[in-house]
Amino acid sequence: MTTFKLPPSISKLVSARNELKDHYKDIDLRFTFDGNLVGDLGEAVAADLFGIMLTGRSNEGIDGYAPDGRSVQVKASGTKRGAPFRLVETSADHLLFFHFDYDQCIGEVVYNGPEEPVRHVLPASWDGQRSVSAAAFRRLNKLVSDGDRLRMLTEDRD
Repeated sequence: MTTFKLPPSISKLVSARNELKDHYKDIDLRFTFDGNLVGDLGEAVAADLFGIMLTGRSNEGIDGYAPDGRSVQVKASGTKRGAPFRLVETSADHLLFFHFDYDQCIGEVVYNGPEEPVRHVLPASWDGQRSVSAAAFRRLNKLVSDGDRLRMLTEDRD
């Protein structure tokens, strides 16, 4: 398991969220990060930790390119669940899936490997979104050879 401290700019956002959560704990407001914000946080972390050159919102199915030229899709979650996929025409060469523990201000690289094996977990076609479970990501991650993984640029990990 590879864990890392969230970058300082994201840590500030998470700290502010945690202060709100603590302040309103008696009425059980959770101030969850969800949707586009979590995806954007994942892409920012991928850029910082792996040197991914992000493409912005213009490329469906590809979030950026690794230093070695591989196309990369980034998925992230702030829950213990997996990640949703949409059926798109373009698949990336590589996939990174992060889990963020906002209370501890750390992240975990749950999957770092080729996208194809993850896509094989999904049905051939579907409507809307389909999720791949965190357990499936972890199982598949164990099968990835070191040579197929992207290298982290930082050594700031646990």
